[in-house]
Amino acid sequence: MQVKIDTKEKFHVITPNAPVLSATMTDKMDAALLPFLQKDVKNVILDLQEVEEMDAAAAAKLLQIQQIFYENNASFVTCHVQKTVNAFLAENELDDLLNITPTESEAWDIVQMEEIERELLDTEDIEFPDTDIT
Repeated sequence: MQVKIDTKEKFHVITPNAPVLSATMTDKMDAALLPFLQKDVKNVILDLQEVEEMDAAAAAKLLQIQQIFYENNASFVTCHVQKTVNAFLAENELDDLLNITPTESEAWDIVQMEEIERELLDTEDIEFPDTDIT
């Protein structure tokens, strides 16, 4: 799978250079996306601006990859989903399961919020001193 990779400070933007994401590409999607989990910057924004068609196997694989990223404390956000792909995802009830934003800027906002959330969840519980309020 041919992809364009743009690395930013907190995330990588991966843009597939193909009009179709199909079942035959699912192994290539693993090979292209999962290695980012081994890098210092783990978060990925998948930019689907050039993808006009997707089949069920590819959509299921994206959902699986998204889950793997979240299990590894990394964000995986999809943006610029074309109308035809969005309609397909909605028809197959996958649009609510995938983390999709209209633009890369909004995807970056999601990554930032999830980073903050992970930081807050990683800190120890804050204990407040007992106070006697009477």
